[in-house]
Amino acid sequence: MTSIDAKPLHIPVLLSEILTEFEPLADRKTLKYLDGTLGRGGHLKAVLEKFPQATAIGVDQDPEAIEYVTKDQVEQIAKGRLELKKMSFHELEAVAEPDIDLMLLDLGVSSPQLDEGRRGFSFYFDGPLDMRMDPTKGKTAADYVNTMSSDELLHVFREYGEIFRPLKVIGRIIERRQEKPFHSTLDLAQLIEKAEGWRKKGFHPATPYFMALRILVNNELHGLEESLPRLLSRLRPGGRLAVLTFHSLEDRIVKNIFRNSEAAGPI
Repeated sequence: MTSIDAKPLHIPVLLSEILTEFEPLADRKTLKYLDGTLGRGGHLKAVLEKFPQATAIGVDQDPEAIEYVTKDQVEQIAKGRLELKKMSFHELEAVAEPDIDLMLLDLGVSSPQLDEGRRGFSFYFDGPLDMRMDPTKGKTAADYVNTMSSDELLHVFREYGEIFRPLKVIGRIIERRQEKPFHSTLDLAQLIEKAEGWRKKGFHPATPYFMALRILVNNELHGLEESLPRLLSRLRPGGRLAVLTFHSLEDRIVKNIFRNSEAAGPI
């Protein structure tokens, strides 16, 4: 049994609320649905079940997500209702058809990625300090932590982690990597824990640092700013785009784009 098969249970976030917002389009004879952040396919499966007239494109840059949904949705793929693409939703302009009725972006890291220490996202499970959504492309978190200057780390932690006083941690990182580079998640998490201490019960001090590095590694904010307006322009009149955000940086970008876009409606 592979790690992909070992944890089939995944509960999609805000599923009933999303389906409620999509419900007004149920009377359309045909529906095109674009899931730009497939994950374990929970939202996708529910949309296909609720709207029998729908066809879907499912996209994820994580090859394990594509593999899982390919196995889970064999019937829908065979019927021609579902097409899967391994890519980031940032790249969708090249393949996304115009006239999409329903779109969903579930931003950030998925629970299966956090639950697997080998993916390098978690500060609770030891693994390589990686954090790449697509583990075949780009620099790892370790590459950045071991090479960035103090000023660069300061910018990343302040801008992406919203950490106002990261200098103590940065100093410890610079000092430690001169002796031995960082390679594992627990190695970095334990250094942050010793430098910061536990200031809030239940909130690991490494949380914002890991978030900042993950955003950097995957170019999450810049990609969102560029791709979201393009996706909005591909909606059919009356179509709906739902975006799930998990921290204030994402939330601010999405709200500003919706507010200022000519393509965005009142929802």
